[in-house]
Amino acid sequence: MKAAKRVAWNLRRLRVDRKLSQESLAVDSNVDVSYISRLESGIENPTVGLLEKLAAALNEDVSAFLLIPPKGDKKPAPLKSGRRPK
Repeated sequence: MKAAKRVAWNLRRLRVDRKLSQESLAVDSNVDVSYISRLESGIENPTVGLLEKLAAALNEDVSAFLLIPPKGDKKPAPLKSGRRPK
């Protein structure tokens, strides 16, 4: 798996694990929501500085974006849409 795809995979995995929407992550990291979407789709290649901002927002180390997913690991499922219950 190429590095850009690994970053996309791990970004989505980390975000979904924390039950954050793309919009919430965008606000927390001060990054445009459409850019988060393009990163998760593997369309954009992030800079190291951007990875640092995303890692800080996710309370992770930058290295987490480059982890190789275990064989057979399925793509992280999207979050359930709609508003969270209060």
